[in-house]
Amino acid sequence: MGKPRQQASPGPGPGPGPGPGHRSPGGPGRGADVLSLGSFVVLGLPDGMLGTAWPSMRVTFGAPVGDLGLILLLATAGSVLVTAFVGQLIRRLGVAALLTVAGLAAATGYAGFAVAPGLWLVLAAAVLTGAAAGMMDAGLNTAVALTGRQRLLNLLHGAYGIGTAIGPLVITAAILAGSWRPAYVALVALDLVVAGFWLRQRRRYGPPAAPDAAADAAAPDPAAGWSRRRYRAVVAAGMGVFFVYTGLEVGAGQWEASFCRGHLNLSAGVTGLATFGYWGALTAVRIGLALAPRPVPPQAVVRWGSPVAVLAAAVIWWQPGTAVTVIGFVALGGALAGVFPALISLTPVRLGERSAGHVISWQVGAAAAGGAGLSALIGLLIGATSLAVLGPAVTVLAAILVLAELILTRLAPIPRPARTS
Repeated sequence: MGKPRQQASPGPGPGPGPGPGHRSPGGPGRGADVLSLGSFVVLGLPDGMLGTAWPSMRVTFGAPVGDLGLILLLATAGSVLVTAFVGQLIRRLGVAALLTVAGLAAATGYAGFAVAPGLWLVLAAAVLTGAAAGMMDAGLNTAVALTGRQRLLNLLHGAYGIGTAIGPLVITAAILAGSWRPAYVALVALDLVVAGFWLRQRRRYGPPAAPDAAADAAAPDPAAGWSRRRYRAVVAAGMGVFFVYTGLEVGAGQWEASFCRGHLNLSAGVTGLATFGYWGALTAVRIGLALAPRPVPPQAVVRWGSPVAVLAAAVIWWQPGTAVTVIGFVALGGALAGVFPALISLTPVRLGERSAGHVISWQVGAAAAGGAGLSALIGLLIGATSLAVLGPAVTVLAAILVLAELILTRLAPIPRPARTS
C-alpha cells in the first residue's frame, strides 16, 4: 500500500485525465451522465432485492437464515479482488470498456440466481456478481470523483438508492405473484441493456488517450510533504472508515427484512414497504443533497450524518414499539445517505488527484469487504442468538464509524478554503 508514484489519474472518459473541464464519465456530453446514473440504478437493484428475497429463497433451497451472510461474503471476495486493479484497468481500457464488461458479468451471474436448482449455484454466481459490482462501483466512483463534480457524485449515489429502494418492491411483487425468480430474470435483461449502451459509448468515442504527464505533474498533491508512514496510515484509516460505513449500511438494509418478519412478526407485504422506507430515505436525502440550491460541504455531511445514525440505531436497539422501530430504520437510512459520496469526494482533497485515482478504488474494495464481511458477521450473531441482536450490532457499528472518522480527520485534516477579499 505504498504511495503511488507519478502516475496519471484515471481520467473519466477518453481524455487524458481529470481536470477543470468537468468531463462526463465514459465520454463527453450529458448522455454519458444519464448512462452513469442509469447504471447505478441497476447496480442498486440487487442490493435492495436480496435481503427481501432471502426469506423466500431460503425456503426454496432449505437453507438456514444465516446463509445470507455466505452469499454476501462470496460476493465480496469477487468485488475486493477486482477493485484492487480498477485504477489500472481504467487507464488502460477506459471507463466505457470496463463498464461493458461489468454489465455482461452481472447478467451472467444473476442468470445463475434465476435458474439455480440449489444454493450451491447462487453461492458460485455470487462471486461473479460481486466482481461485476466492484467494477461498476469503483469505476464510476473514481471517474466522477476526479472530475470534481460533487452534485453528480451525489446524484450517482442517489441513483443507487433508487435502485435499492425499488429492489424490495420488485422482489415483493414477484413473491406475491408466485416466485422470486422472475425478478432476477428482469435484472439480467437490465444488465444486458447497460452493457450494450456502454459498448456503444466505447465505440463512439474510442479508447482513452495516452496520459498527459505534464498535466499530471502539475496537479496539486496535498500529501507531497507527508512521510510514507503517515500516507499509509491515512490510506488505511480511510479504508477502515469505508469498511465500517458500508458494513453498517448494508448490514441494516440486508437484515431488516428478516428482522421485520422474524422478530417484529410483520407480513411479507408490510416488510417490503418497511425495507423500501430504509432505502427510500437513503435515496431521497442523496438526491436532496444533489439538488440543494447551495451545495452542502461534504465534511459537514459526514460530521452530522454519522452521529445521527448512532441515535437512529439506538432506537432500533431500544424497540419502543413496532412503528417506532421501523421509523428508526428510515431515520438510519436518511442519516447515512450522504456519508459515502461525501467521503469519496473528500479523497482527492486529502490526497490529491494522482493518489486518489488509485485509492478510491481501494476504498470501494474496502467498502465491499465491509458490506459483506460485517453483514456475514451479523448473520453469525443472529444464528448464535436471535434476530434481536441486529439492534445492538448496528448501534455498535455506528459508534465505531464516528470514532473511525475522527481518527481519519485527525490524520488528514481537510484544508479550509482560502477566503477571497
